[in-house]
Amino acid sequence: MTIRAIRTPDTWFETLPDYDYTPHYVDDLPGYVGLRMAYVDEGPKSGAPVFLCLHGEPSWGYLYRKMAPVFLAAGARVIIPDLFGFGRSDKPVDDEVYTFHWHRNALKAFLDRMDLTDICLVCQDWGGLLGLTLPMDYPDRFSRLLVMNTALGVGKGASEGFIAWRDFMANTPDLDLAGLMQRATPILTDAEAKAYAAPFPDATYKAGVRRFPALVPISPDMEGVQTSQQALRFWSEDWTGDSFMAVGMQDPVLGPDTMAWLRSVIKNCPKPLEIAEGGHFVQEWGEPIAQAALKHFGLTD
Repeated sequence: MTIRAIRTPDTWFETLPDYDYTPHYVDDLPGYVGLRMAYVDEGPKSGAPVFLCLHGEPSWGYLYRKMAPVFLAAGARVIIPDLFGFGRSDKPVDDEVYTFHWHRNALKAFLDRMDLTDICLVCQDWGGLLGLTLPMDYPDRFSRLLVMNTALGVGKGASEGFIAWRDFMANTPDLDLAGLMQRATPILTDAEAKAYAAPFPDATYKAGVRRFPALVPISPDMEGVQTSQQALRFWSEDWTGDSFMAVGMQDPVLGPDTMAWLRSVIKNCPKPLEIAEGGHFVQEWGEPIAQAALKHFGLTD
């Protein structure tokens, strides 16, 4: 399969408030040769716990700018990949390229390449829909979970809020990213909202943004359902690591009810940290979340 892709010019990333980490790139992942994946890799390269931070849609690694400094200050390593179609990573232009397993397998190839251990999976939105299916394939690599406003796509329907979002995206080929982020997260400054939109100069860069809502496995016949059901069994029966959950209580899509169900299927998951004013992009309230998670994990006093 020949994949046509475009790359956001570096000039679009010149002004990113509070996110001045050096990007790294890999363009020879098996199965994805020629497509460049971008990632941040900060902190010790060995001997430290790893916080693998996975973003969702339509965000990118910039989402973690308030959490990464907290993890780094505790002596951890922080790795933040941009999914293909987002951030500084290459963006296939054809919508049909974007499938559940195409992205999941890309993350697996990235994990294999980085050869990480003692991983804390940090995930939200699609970062969880995909990321929560990874530890069952790498049970010896993952030791912790920090999960926020996400779900497992086991084919059992979706909230009215999600259906409205999916239908809106199906009819919005050139989404105003900055406007969306400010509506969803009113605490953002104009500069921060612009940084979220930086990877997407025009509609040709937004195939992933358009496509992802339609890929969420909400009916039994959809791609990813069986994988997600296997992951559910793993989290319910086989997970032996430590877990921490934070919930943005104002999220109309993946809010308290969805997260209560997710908590019920994660073995030994404690009561969540509730962020009363937090919305879907709860990482925007991420500093106290990261601090509480580190304390729970015993990585800080």
